[in-house]
Amino acid sequence: MKRYDFIILGGPTASGKSQLACALAQTIGGEIISVDSMAVYKHMDIGTAKEKDCRAPQHLVDILEPGEYFDAKLFEKLAVKTVEEIKSRGKIPILCGGTYLYFQVLLYGLAETPDPDWNLREKLYSIAEKKGSEYLYKKLKAIDPAYAQKVHPKDTRRIVRALEVFLQTGRPFSSFHTWESPRFNFLGFYIKRSWESLSIRIEERVKRMIEGGLLEEVKKLLNMGLEDFLTSQQAIGYKELIAYLKGQESLEDAVKKIIKNTKEYAKRQIRWFRRQGWKELDMDCLSVQEGVRFIYNTLNEKN
Repeated sequence: MKRYDFIILGGPTASGKSQLACALAQTIGGEIISVDSMAVYKHMDIGTAKEKDCRAPQHLVDILEPGEYFDAKLFEKLAVKTVEEIKSRGKIPILCGGTYLYFQVLLYGLAETPDPDWNLREKLYSIAEKKGSEYLYKKLKAIDPAYAQKVHPKDTRRIVRALEVFLQTGRPFSSFHTWESPRFNFLGFYIKRSWESLSIRIEERVKRMIEGGLLEEVKKLLNMGLEDFLTSQQAIGYKELIAYLKGQESLEDAVKKIIKNTKEYAKRQIRWFRRQGWKELDMDCLSVQEGVRFIYNTLNEKN
């Protein structure tokens, strides 16, 4: 392991990353760093599918109150610090998650773009809500075709940020990035499943969340005054239930929207992770223990 800074287990939502990471950490003496933009928040356990029974230490989980600001830049700072702390204890850092933007920033660094302009960002999100993210994507494609190639037309968050930077500076977002080689020496694994298998797992997980009390979790967060936070683009599993709780649509329709939005996000995750060229772990064909054994053997291969 000395030749690696850390291990990465990345992949789409519901692919089984967390379970594999917990088993791996116990086997090799590792500690897990969550790479999940929503798992950082307290009181959001069911909708983020936190692995509460994991026996290995987990970092960057439950570190903020809902509504507190957190972004890729803050993640990068905390993740680098946590990696060093884990290594100083003689343990192996295992970065596990599906927020590909955070992996991108950690591995390649973050360009020195302007600070967020919240008023401008709110206006852009409002346009996306009224006219659709594809409308903004066409604008992005016209002003920054290089970055548009890296973004899905429905990835509202990244589209809005790119347009925000352009409107602030007059420079294409892509001009702030060099997209060089990774700055860490790591062993990366992509947790994959067939789309049919993943779709079923997503549907089953959403149903378990509802049965496990997701509605009550959303009610609690609303009572804390967090409606604006819960309706943000990244809060899949939360934002869809607010319309139901307001009596604007049925629970069945809200659940269908959660499943639909989760699957769309999973497709974006798959596209990003496939491009990375990491070692693939087909978890349709492997048990968790077989996956751990494969990683362990790869980790101990001679140069």
